[in-house]
Amino acid sequence: MSDASLAVHELRFGFPVPGAVPLDNGLYRLAWRGAAVMGILNVTPDSFSDGGRYTTVDDLLNAARRMLDAGALFLDVGGESTRPGAQPVSEDEEWRRVGPIIERLTREGRGVISVDTMKPGVARAALEVGAHLVNDVTGLRQPAMLRLCAERRAPAVVMHMRGEPRTMQREPRYDDVAAEVTAFLRRRAEAALQAGVPSVAVDPGLGFGKTVEHNLALLRALPELVSLGCPVLVGASRKKMIDVLANVPKASDRDPGSIALHLHAASSGAAIVRVHDVPSHVQALRVHEALHSRS
Repeated sequence: MSDASLAVHELRFGFPVPGAVPLDNGLYRLAWRGAAVMGILNVTPDSFSDGGRYTTVDDLLNAARRMLDAGALFLDVGGESTRPGAQPVSEDEEWRRVGPIIERLTREGRGVISVDTMKPGVARAALEVGAHLVNDVTGLRQPAMLRLCAERRAPAVVMHMRGEPRTMQREPRYDDVAAEVTAFLRRRAEAALQAGVPSVAVDPGLGFGKTVEHNLALLRALPELVSLGCPVLVGASRKKMIDVLANVPKASDRDPGSIALHLHAASSGAAIVRVHDVPSHVQALRVHEALHSRS
């Protein structure tokens, strides 16, 4: 096993963030070793795994606290499902869903709070109430989203997606999926950094306009993506590919397969794994890291 599992990763912010240290250039550096866990907090009625599970702000807040207590470094709050075939929601509706929980979480001052949105208006409102990170499945392709992250000095996760959620799984085709996704993410990361975004993480977008074979090729090629020099986020949690590979029809039963995929990602140098089941992932990653530590 290489030292990739225990590499130090970082994001830089233009404002104070829990756990970050100030730098001389006015930025704040958040650093961690190995793969950090990002807990998924869906405020949606139709997400593929846990849509409609939480019905009140207090339910959501308690779920978020449990994730943080279990060891999540990041919490990703989303108000619009991006599952294949998902229908869009209005900006007002999306903000109505995520606004109260983001505001409450940031007021508590625990964890790095990410807003999972494609809409610049929702991202702006989230940053205004204290969110720290923008997770954009469209890869900051909208000029308004790119400008916002640069102006607010907020780091971003840029993801690769072919098409958009309603159509992305209609016969996706690539000549070389790993090379094409890596090239796209390189371009988007460079554009963001040149525009003034202080830091960028990249996400290959498993299941977003990809077949199972494409997903496996991307996971095998993660070292190429890591070589870009940006933190790499991998989100395989409860994805349909686990059902295809291991015959697990129910999404909530796919955590063992999720852990297997995320341990592979950690071994390949991934910096963040985005998960539903935080306690099991934290436990597995701690054991994994201990096995490969030389101390």
